[in-house]
Parts: sequence; structure tokens; C-alpha cells
Amino acid sequence: MPTSKNGGGRLSPPAISALGLRKTYGGKTVLDGIDLHIPDGSVFALLGPNGAGKTTVVKILSTLVTADAGDLRVGGHDLAADPQAVRAAIGVTGQFSAVDGLITGEENMLLMADLHHLSRREGRRVTAELLERFDLTEAAKKPASTYSGGMKRRLDIAMTLVGDPRIIFLDEPTTGLDPRSRHTMWGIIRELVSDGVTVFLTTQYLEEADELADRIAVLNDGRIAAEGTAEELKRIVPGGHVRLRFTDPAAYHSAATALREVQRDDEALALQIPSGGSQRELRALLDRLDSAGVEADDLTVHTPDLDDVFFALTGGAAVPHQPKEAVR
Repeated sequence: MPTSKNGGGRLSPPAISALGLRKTYGGKTVLDGIDLHIPDGSVFALLGPNGAGKTTVVKILSTLVTADAGDLRVGGHDLAADPQAVRAAIGVTGQFSAVDGLITGEENMLLMADLHHLSRREGRRVTAELLERFDLTEAAKKPASTYSGGMKRRLDIAMTLVGDPRIIFLDEPTTGLDPRSRHTMWGIIRELVSDGVTVFLTTQYLEEADELADRIAVLNDGRIAAEGTAEELKRIVPGGHVRLRFTDPAAYHSAATALREVQRDDEALALQIPSGGSQRELRALLDRLDSAGVEADDLTVHTPDLDDVFFALTGGAAVPHQPKEAVR
């Protein structure tokens, strides 16, 4: 099994690994041979349209559902041989809150402390610390039913952290949240990772994966359609180009003559050249302009975004578009 280096330079097992993960429901193959390798202290995002199997992956890796096949390890423990050890190492927050609205936020936390067999004193200490960390101290004595969506989601994650898990599964954690609450949740996730926690994130918000994830996988029709960093995924989709704009018509025509494979916009005095946007490609383009004695007044690089990647890999499957206010 592949390993990753920890802070001391030693090789350590990945936080989560899966080889040949398969699951079938009622004769329908939901997961058809999934391979995953997620290093410690990283954020991994699993993207996919509704029904792609994202939640099934989370349920299997968090021991809630049994896989039909696959060599699966979480926190260094074999999922099939030692599921109890896996449960002790992880925390899970689903897209639907586990918060009990009939009791207060503090009581929800203390109940979770009891489930983790913490002493009364230790449970109150951990509860107070987490309520303060998630800015819920003032609301602690109020029924959770009075909390906003963002507050409930923060309480949900705080409850998950009572057991001090080193691996956390977040299944669409910001679904239904307003832009401000979503930004708050992003900050919480970054803080968890800075503390060394590994986060397995499923999301339909492409900007969210772009903001948070070290690596992203796109799940479609039960298979991983592509995996890599956000930048690596963006490069697999054609359509990147450089746009040159001129104010001098003579310079525009000289540039159009000097450059090959250009798309002209005579009205705007602009040229569009296919390009992946790499430094080498840009340098070569500028060298060709210099050789022609031409200088553009404006140069912009356009590269495909994760929306383009998602639609290309999933055949245009619908995905909610995150409000622009939530994008930095």
C-alpha cells in the first residue's frame, strides 16, 4: 500500500485507502471498482452529480454500510477486520444534521460526551471548549431548534469533534447554507486541517472543492472519471486560451499575421490564441510578438474552471451553482 511522509520524514500509511471498492444495490452497480489514496492531514473532495454514489462511499468508509468488495483501510485499520477501531478514529457529519432540536446546544454536546464515555468533568470541559471554538457559547443554553442553519451545522461538527477524531467525513456539509455561513464553514475546515485532521469532503459546489481540497476526484456512473489537484483537472479540458487586445489597428493586423492559429475579432481588435496558460507557452507567445515588433495593450489568460471539468466528465449532469457572493 502506498505511504506518505509525515513531519519526521518517516513513511506513514495513508489516512484513507481503497482498492477495488464495489457496491451493488438491487442488481444495480453503484460503485464499480473505486481506488482512493488520501494522505494524512489533507482535504480530499469527492465531486459528482446526484445519485453518483458519493454518500455511499462515505457510508462504507465510515462503517455504516458494508462493501461488496475492496481492500479498505481507514486510519491504518482494516475496515472489514476491525470496524470498531475505524469508528474510534473517525467523525462523520452528514448533509442532514444529527442535532436534536428539542434540547439545548450544550445538552447535545454533553450527550455526545456521554456516548464517548467521557467523565462528567471531562465532558463539561470539552463541551465548553468546543462551544467557544465554534462561537456557540452565547447560544449554548437555547434549544437547538432556535439555531440558524449555519449554527446547527457548526454544532453538528462540534459534536463530531467531541471524540477527537483524526479523520472526519463531511458529506455535503454546506448544502443549504447562505454564503456567509458557507465561508464560516470553510474556515472551520481549514482550521481542522491545520490541526492535522484529515477531511474527506463530498460536495456539489465546485468552488468549494476548488477552495478547500488538496486533491479532487470526480465520481460518475460508479467510477472515478478523473482525479488530481484542481489545476491538474482544469488542464484536461480543452478551451484554454490567451486573449490579446490592441488599440492600434496596425499592431493588431501585424500580430494577426505573425501568430498562427488565431481567432480574430476585428471589431474589438482582439486575438484569441489556444493555450494551456503555462509560463513556457506565454513566453513563447511574447517572443513571437517581440520578433514581429508588436506589443499588445492587454493580455488575459483564460483557463477552464471546475465547472467545465465537471460538465465534460459527467456529460453535462446538473450541479447546483454556488452563489457568486460566496466566492472569494
